[in-house]
Amino acid sequence: MNRTDRLYALVEELRAVAPRPRSARWLAARFEVSSRTVERDLSALQQSGVPIYAEPGRTGGYVLDRSHTLPPVNVTPSEAIAMAVALHKLAGTPFEEGGRAALHKLLAVMPAGDVSATRDLAERVHMVGPPQAPVPRAIAEALTAGRALRLIYLDKQGAESTRVVEPLGYVGGRAWYLLAWCRLRDAARVFRLDRIVAVERLDDPVRPRTFGRDQLDIPCDLLNGVPVVGS
Repeated sequence: MNRTDRLYALVEELRAVAPRPRSARWLAARFEVSSRTVERDLSALQQSGVPIYAEPGRTGGYVLDRSHTLPPVNVTPSEAIAMAVALHKLAGTPFEEGGRAALHKLLAVMPAGDVSATRDLAERVHMVGPPQAPVPRAIAEALTAGRALRLIYLDKQGAESTRVVEPLGYVGGRAWYLLAWCRLRDAARVFRLDRIVAVERLDDPVRPRTFGRDQLDIPCDLLNGVPVVGS
């Protein structure tokens, strides 16, 4: 995660749990950086005017002023479960982490009694079916930062190849694909996310590309009516 995205995510994390504090160590583990990096980021946010203050003590930490938090949300337990089930469908897609964060924010601002009732109801809801393969975080970060990726990829026949690609967006339907410009083929290609064996973000910047849908080797019924996201 680049620093700009992390600064935004720090504010959203503190907003979701306010007025409860989060320690620098907890935040560092959450965002996979050092405690010193978190403290430097929080200091930068404070200097820019974000109302974050530190609570001393063993159970203290950093808190976002409650006047900048959401009020309790009038959502019933049934409505919250409906949202949770819908967000569960994002598992294995590029938006899984965003869905999880959205649900976390919703529960954080619901009244305590409704949260308890929601959890009781959730124990009676069971999702059937194997989970999809998780999407590597490096892919989403490279798309946001405009950087190339090195992929180790398996084709339909199981043959492995290494590709350097410029991520352009996603195509979703029955399966999710990374839409990218393949430097090896010098053309737009799509890569099924569950066939990406390994991925590495590079420092090479990407540039805008133009292409037609007829260049994309994926089933036509998947493309019909499905928007390309992030292009």
